[in-house]
Amino acid sequence: MIALTQTLILGVLAGAVYALMASGLTLIFGVMRVINLAHGAFAVLAAFLTYSLWSSLGFDPLLAIPFIMVVMFGIGWVVYQGAVRFSRGSHVSMTVLVTFGIALVLEGAMGIIWGNRSASIRTEYTDASLQLGPFFFPQVQVISAAIAVVVLLLLYLLLNRTWLGRAIRAASVNESGALLVGVSVAAVAALTFAIGIATLGAGGAMLGAIQPIVPGTHYQWIARLLAIIVLGGLGSLPGAVIGALVIGITEMLATTYVGSAWPVAVPFLVIFIVLIVRPQGIMGARLREDLVS
Repeated sequence: MIALTQTLILGVLAGAVYALMASGLTLIFGVMRVINLAHGAFAVLAAFLTYSLWSSLGFDPLLAIPFIMVVMFGIGWVVYQGAVRFSRGSHVSMTVLVTFGIALVLEGAMGIIWGNRSASIRTEYTDASLQLGPFFFPQVQVISAAIAVVVLLLLYLLLNRTWLGRAIRAASVNESGALLVGVSVAAVAALTFAIGIATLGAGGAMLGAIQPIVPGTHYQWIARLLAIIVLGGLGSLPGAVIGALVIGITEMLATTYVGSAWPVAVPFLVIFIVLIVRPQGIMGARLREDLVS
C-alpha cells in the first residue's frame, strides 16, 4: 500500500507539470483549430535555453522561469507571424504539415547549437527529497508542481477575468461573432499562440531541471502532450489538467509495476483507447462533423 501511494504521489507531481505543458497546446487548438506538432520541440528548446542560462551564467533553472517565459512568448509570436498564420484557416492536414516542419527545423537548430547529446542541469536540490512519514517527495518535482499550479491559475484568471481572455474565448467559440463585436481575431490568434508557447516555456524550464534533455526527445513529448489533450478533450483546459494527471499517474504505475520501458507506450495506448471509446475526450464536445457520422 505504501508503494502504491508513493507511486500515486509521483504521478500527481509529474501530472502537474504535464498539465502546464499541455495547457498551451489545447489553448492553441481551441482558438485556431491548429494541432501544433512543434509543441514538443518548443518545450525542449525552452529546456536547452534554461540549460544555457544555468551552465553559462549560473541561473537557477526554476528562478529563470519568468525570463524563459518572456523569451518563449517572443519566439512564439515570431514563429506564428512567420509561418503558422499562413496555414490558419486551411485544412487541418496543412497545419499539421507546417507545424511538423517547424519541429524539424527546431530539432536541427538545437542539434547545431547544443549538439545531439544529452544535457542535464544539476543543482544542489536535484537529488534532494522531502520526507513525510514513509513517503518521499523529490524536492525539484515538488517545487515544479507548485510553480505549475500557480502558472495554471494565472492562465485561468487571464482567460476568465480579463478583456483579452474574453476575446480569446469569444474567438474560440464563434469567430464570426467575435469579428462582429470588434475583436481582432488575427491579433488574438497571434497572442494566443505566443501565450501557449510561453506557458509551455515554463514547463520546458522545469523539464530541464527534472531530467536530461536531447533534441530528439521532442517526439516523445508531442506524443505525450497529444495523448493528454485527446484524453481531456481538444480545446478544454480543465480537460487537459485531468488528462495530464491521468497520464502522469498511469506512467508512474507502468514504471513501478510493469517495467521502465513501458511509460513510452502509455500515450499511444491512451490515444488508441480514447479514440475508440470516447473520441471527444473526457470534457470535449462533439464536433459538428462528428455528428454527421
